Amino acid sequence: MAADINALKDWRFSTDQEGIAWAVFDREGERVNTLSRRAIEELGAIVIRAEELAAQGAIKGVVFISGKDSSFVHGADIREFDAFRSEGDVRAALSQATELLARLEKLSVPTVAAIHGMCLGGGLELALACSWRIADRDDATRVGFPEIKLGIFPGFNGTFRSIRQAGPTSAMTMMLTGNMLRTSAAKAMGIIDELAASPANLRWAARKAVLSAKRSKGAGMFQRLMRQWPIRGFLAEQMRKKTKDKVREDHYPAPFRLIDLFERTGGSDKAMAEGETRAFAPLMVSDTARNLRRVFKLSEAMKAQAPKGNFKPQRAHIIGAGTMGADIAAVCVLAGMEVSLQDINDDQLKRAAEQAKALFRKRLKSRTEVDAAMARLLLDGKGDHLPRADVVIEAIVEKLEIKQLLFKNIEGRLKPGAVMATNTSSIMIEKIAEPLTDKGRLIGLHFFNPVPALPLVEVVRGAGSRPEEVAKGCAVVTAIGKYPLVVKSVPGFLVNRVLAPYMMGAMAKLEQGVEREKIDEAAKTFGMPVGPLELADQVGLDICKHVADILGIATGAMEGSKLAGLVAAGKLGKKSGEGFYVWKDGKPEQKTADPPYNTVELHLLGEELVKPLIDECERCRDEKVVESADMVDAGVIFGTGFAPFRGGPLNYRASQGLLIKRSEAA
Repeated sequence: MAADINALKDWRFSTDQEGIAWAVFDREGERVNTLSRRAIEELGAIVIRAEELAAQGAIKGVVFISGKDSSFVHGADIREFDAFRSEGDVRAALSQATELLARLEKLSVPTVAAIHGMCLGGGLELALACSWRIADRDDATRVGFPEIKLGIFPGFNGTFRSIRQAGPTSAMTMMLTGNMLRTSAAKAMGIIDELAASPANLRWAARKAVLSAKRSKGAGMFQRLMRQWPIRGFLAEQMRKKTKDKVREDHYPAPFRLIDLFERTGGSDKAMAEGETRAFAPLMVSDTARNLRRVFKLSEAMKAQAPKGNFKPQRAHIIGAGTMGADIAAVCVLAGMEVSLQDINDDQLKRAAEQAKALFRKRLKSRTEVDAAMARLLLDGKGDHLPRADVVIEAIVEKLEIKQLLFKNIEGRLKPGAVMATNTSSIMIEKIAEPLTDKGRLIGLHFFNPVPALPLVEVVRGAGSRPEEVAKGCAVVTAIGKYPLVVKSVPGFLVNRVLAPYMMGAMAKLEQGVEREKIDEAAKTFGMPVGPLELADQVGLDICKHVADILGIATGAMEGSKLAGLVAAGKLGKKSGEGFYVWKDGKPEQKTADPPYNTVELHLLGEELVKPLIDECERCRDEKVVESADMVDAGVIFGTGFAPFRGGPLNYRASQGLLIKRSEAA
């Protein structure tokens, strides 16, 4: 049932003197726009009213625009997804939305989506149902279909509409990757029809589009031919091969079901629309989708730890220009900060600058942006810029006495309110703080290598660290686009503590004669991004042994073990070119199993390998290393890559317990 057009809560609907109807989406009580059940019902009332006015000749067209500063429509309201208990529930909800967008598409007057901010998922599907799409060039404006990251794909008929608009290659790539596109890229591929210079120009451009009765022509003849057989079958097979290189079908079925849908029905809009709902419904109620929604909610909870106050770091000072320090500095620069990088070694500073520039070239669009980023990176051998910094991060050698001396020397030079942090991976914060006058000021900001790629930063709370300093540390982490995890100052903190028994257990299997490739393949069969032995090589075998010694884990690190022998021989893994594997061109040389490993054996071994990790997660939960079981799961997912489709180690163990209880009851 459609809502009352005169009692809308999430939309505003009006017509102006030129006969243009304006539908302004501004969800009541929400920071961003999402398509909730009520918002969709109210949109239905707007479409009905527009049909009536168009039939009377009372309007020339309709503009859909946002009343929010940062979003057109972020997508469907993910908070409502868990209410779907069956495929039937999903199909009923989908039919309401798809029928509504079909009516919108058939309106006799032009319809314009005027896009500023995030236009994602269901928001882009709404825009694609309009006859013309205008987006501004603001860097905050993005369009895309991120649904694949939630274990589903577009379900409001965005599959066939995006393919009809941009052609199968571009549209399927956008849906399969979940990437968010800048508006210039979306315009080039045909998803956006027109670009406005700025948000201020958007309403005027939309008005002109309505009065000019603009309607998009969609993809050209060549792209339409690519939807026909046998070209479609060839494209589907290429997509399937590329997707298999990235994910396993049994872990992440959604991209494979989307490719199947395109292969079977992509030549017909009607067939694809009907097939979309049939393929979408079972994915929505699957364990994989439920767990990936959990991961999304955990990421939002981590970001929410940052205070909403006035502390907004603009300048950072990093002490130590080694690999970690250089990467921390570069990531802060990419976030828009001015960063001074200090080291006593001028050659090290120059190498750090080169390392940063390589990252800037990879991440930024133009030479101008790279040059601007380099201008914000100040090489500061004497530490002259330290007193100006809002956050100071130490990233020097992992030795207690040296860190203590450094902080004692710089404590009096920090400006009031600046964050004082150490990137230590193993030393207790309270130990480092012992010589300080204000011991409560020091916190840990523990980054993971490689810093640009890994999203988690542990915000370490020492025994005496003040809560307001920890909160500011969380603000620093979110300001550079990463997830803060507040952890207690204990040996290994959270991530290294749970990883160590996992990797040492794998090394123990190696000592027992299990093939290294079989060990790593078993872990990947479980869902880990890389195997534990390959991971140990990436981390550095010397570091693995050091962490194991700190945590008192003897297995695998003891004298006479393969690990100890490799470390003694200087074979430290990827950084030295050889560890458990020989590394060439950044990749480990691995033997192909002949015959292939038994699938059942791999599953059993994978379960055995992750058991020590999950056991340690339970101990961390019980010891309140982090505040909750949810934060344990979040830290291990974002800090180690623990199989996201399983929803986290503690969630996985709990789900296995439920399965056992159900089987016993049956």
